[in-house]
Amino acid sequence: MPSTSPRLGLVAIFASTFFALVGYFMLVPFLLLRLKSAEVSTAVAGLFAATAWLGVFLTTPFASAVTRRLERRPTLWLSATIPVLGSIGFLLTQNLAIWFVLMLADGMASGLRWVLAEAVVAEFSSAHRRGRNVGLFETMVGLTFVVGPAMLAWVGPDGDTALWIAMGFLVTGLALSALIPPLPAAADGHTARVGAHGVWHALRAHPVIMLAGFVGGFFESGITSILPLYGLALGLGAATAALLVSASGLGSAMMMLPVGMLADRWADPAHGRRQMMVVLAAVNLAATGLLPLVAHIGALAWPLAFLWGGAGGSLYTLAMIDIGAREQGITLINSTSVLVMSYTLGSVAASASSGALLQWAPTVGFPLLLGTVALAGMLALIQTRHRAEI
Repeated sequence: MPSTSPRLGLVAIFASTFFALVGYFMLVPFLLLRLKSAEVSTAVAGLFAATAWLGVFLTTPFASAVTRRLERRPTLWLSATIPVLGSIGFLLTQNLAIWFVLMLADGMASGLRWVLAEAVVAEFSSAHRRGRNVGLFETMVGLTFVVGPAMLAWVGPDGDTALWIAMGFLVTGLALSALIPPLPAAADGHTARVGAHGVWHALRAHPVIMLAGFVGGFFESGITSILPLYGLALGLGAATAALLVSASGLGSAMMMLPVGMLADRWADPAHGRRQMMVVLAAVNLAATGLLPLVAHIGALAWPLAFLWGGAGGSLYTLAMIDIGAREQGITLINSTSVLVMSYTLGSVAASASSGALLQWAPTVGFPLLLGTVALAGMLALIQTRHRAEI
């Protein structure tokens, strides 16, 4: 960023992303509840929710191509404008087919902002503050998962009031995006590969970092999504089982910023980040090793959920810090896109496989799956901890 406004630029990106995501995470559950009140089937409602993630998957590989064509600042504006227009559409029509199209567009915009905002924060943070800033940004993003639904619960899902308030958050995010100062053109804007070629090149360049992102998504987001089912399998009540998600979210919120700050303090930052990744993967493995004891000590489920969420989220944070320290411009956006895809793939893999195992093999298959993923990640990180280039 221009030397006169780096602080303003980072503050504007943080603030605009916070308000945009609060509005988004308030809007999505509101629309789902509205569909259910209209007696739409659960299957269709679930497909509607999945459409947002489909949008993320569709746009992430092409984030670098869009950014190279529009440049970074206008792309951030675009990612803030589309959800505002989408919320207006949800207000004006009740046509389900149009709602699906609008949700797909919102998901694509969210994926674009996810990739670009993280890349910009990592690139334009000074070397001795990059870990702190990325950790703070990830913590802030995690809080929006809580604040958005909490706002909906406070306002209530009946009527259009919640939709107007969500729109207000989205408009505020757009207005704050206008405060982002002009960003210098990416030095590799005309030479870096974009689209599928750029994504493939980034994956080949950083396979171990992407594996860390996969493990992070598996334990932070994926396992968190099925924790209520795990709680029910333990015999917990529905409300208590749902609170296991809060324990995981608390772990993420409390660990990512300290981990990011610690990453700044190593004499050899690249080596230090790898050592920390090994430790975090070992934490996931150790927590999973205690899983069989939960059947006898039910209270143990709470610290395990805390550790899975915290260690998983911190793995993703360190992976983002690592590629941000080594790359810039379009190349960094390519790598961030692959990291986001790896994290999302880990989340989807955990949700899909763990749900079935909890039903058919809760005492053997479920712990075995978690242990296998944690062990594979830890061994890969141990074997490559002295190879900072991958």
